[in-house]
Amino acid sequence: MRDDQKKRCAWVGDKPHFIKYHDEEWGVPVHDDIRHFEFLVLEGAQAGLSWETVLLKRENYRKAFAGFDPRRIVKFTDKRLEKILLDPGVIRNRLKIYSVVKNARAFIKVQEEFGSFDRYIWSFVGGKTKVNRWKSLREVPAVSKESEALSKDMKKRGFSFVGSTVMYSHMQATGLVDDHTADCFR
Repeated sequence: MRDDQKKRCAWVGDKPHFIKYHDEEWGVPVHDDIRHFEFLVLEGAQAGLSWETVLLKRENYRKAFAGFDPRRIVKFTDKRLEKILLDPGVIRNRLKIYSVVKNARAFIKVQEEFGSFDRYIWSFVGGKTKVNRWKSLREVPAVSKESEALSKDMKKRGFSFVGSTVMYSHMQATGLVDDHTADCFR
């Protein structure tokens, strides 16, 4: 147990960056489109990697991708993306880097259709956080029927790196789903 004696979800461990992320962000409802886009970029970058790898590079991503502003990102040229691919502060995967611009375009279209991305994504959980009361980390699923539906719809709209597992992680991170275990102080 840590110095503060708070009981947290088992995945947190003793790493300060995980403790801060868990205590202040994970599972907190997000209703800001820029924050949603940030998590789409970060969760997409994480695909096949550890969340810790991405979390530790978050500030570098923020700088490389214009504060996660999709309206600025859609203007990125191939030259700028190639420069980002040389940056050791981000995950240098060509498909993932180029998908940020593609996803920014799709994101803006969703905003135009629904008034906000927030309104769109929250519709997949009926507008309110789906609260689960898992007893242990082993019970927490990697996907749900909601993440399957969201993933399918986003792919149809032109997004990439939005598989069901990635979208479930996004839903957990942005509070659409509350997967804190029952023994967690959160």
